Amino acid sequence: MYLKMARRLLVETDKRLLWKFIYLMGFKGIRSMQRFKKRLRRGEYFPPFLYISIINSCNLRCQGCWVDVAARQQKIDLEAMDRLLREAKAMGNVFFGILGGEPFLHRELLDILARHPDCYFQVFTNGHFITDEVARRLRRLGNVTPLISVEGNEIISDQRRKGQQVWNRTMQGLHNCLKHKLLTGVCTSLCQSNIDDLLTEQWIDRLIELGVMYTWYHTYRPVGPDPVPELALTPQQQRRVREFVVEMRAKKPIAIIDAYYDHRGRALCPAAVGVTHHIGPGGDIEPCPIIQFATESIHDPRPLGEVISQSAFLREFRQLAASATRGCIVLERPELLRQLVEKHQARDTTQRGTALEELERMQPRPSQYDPECEVPEKNFFYRLAKRWWFNDFGAYAQAPGVEAILPHQEPQPVGDNGR
Repeated sequence: MYLKMARRLLVETDKRLLWKFIYLMGFKGIRSMQRFKKRLRRGEYFPPFLYISIINSCNLRCQGCWVDVAARQQKIDLEAMDRLLREAKAMGNVFFGILGGEPFLHRELLDILARHPDCYFQVFTNGHFITDEVARRLRRLGNVTPLISVEGNEIISDQRRKGQQVWNRTMQGLHNCLKHKLLTGVCTSLCQSNIDDLLTEQWIDRLIELGVMYTWYHTYRPVGPDPVPELALTPQQQRRVREFVVEMRAKKPIAIIDAYYDHRGRALCPAAVGVTHHIGPGGDIEPCPIIQFATESIHDPRPLGEVISQSAFLREFRQLAASATRGCIVLERPELLRQLVEKHQARDTTQRGTALEELERMQPRPSQYDPECEVPEKNFFYRLAKRWWFNDFGAYAQAPGVEAILPHQEPQPVGDNGR
């Protein structure tokens, strides 16, 4: 399997792009994590990775979307992005996830990527705006990997994303990327309507045949103004996802990413352990994309490192999330998150202005935390990488109790089976 993957990388991708990935995302990315770990040992904090939603606009209206895609357009302009990236690089960061809305609706996206050739960007996209010319420009840049969202077959894609010809347009964008030998990924938000079609060995084999180099399975989270909870996976299905990913990693020549488990199969939350936070299209610094509350902004005149490291809201979020669960606090303990928002008077960063009401309406449900059924990594490379560069960094062992952050509040039972 390792030799097949190496052969695929050498034969099916542009060698210059492969080298840039190895150097920027590999060598410099590991160095970013090492600097992060050193900061933690000194009692300092700045996340090694940042996810940035550069625009709220989108051409689709996906079920369960929490972004104000139809509202007045908000975007982070070129000047603000330049400052953000420069100051993050000064802290040692080189990797940035670019989200939306649909990032390719941001007219300055390619200029942003071009002005920071020493960074590596992963762009989350529906692929509809990746024309042949755009793919050619991405190849020239060399420092970007498109991660194209596929949410089901032709029928399901139209239903999930409330559009016409969604599958065909997405696959055309994917083919444009592969034609120009970009290091390309495919991601899926697994839910009730697509799990049986896309969580299969046949789908993995098809991605390999197409030339896709990696895939990323997210699990659907019922949040936002129209959460559609009936699409959420059951605990048994979430366990099935974990078992499938571990098995496929051990036998298929394609990288399969996840962000919710360590090398021993124990659940974790990337925001709770401090690996990443999220910046919204208005410049607000949020714990993660589905938590649309903030007390800080990238437009603060202070240096970004100071703004994030001195944020009491972000610090107490990490402590609270780690002390409450190894899973997703939004799903399991929405009442604790609401109390934290109210304690810090964090502002609602949505344009609809209903995020707190949405949080109050949420019913607790299980997330990836399943301590009785942990599935360790089988693939040696993933075990090594997660053990040294993507784990909990002691966050759960060191987290104070909930009462230390939210005094006078009694913790409540969480989810099914006490989770």
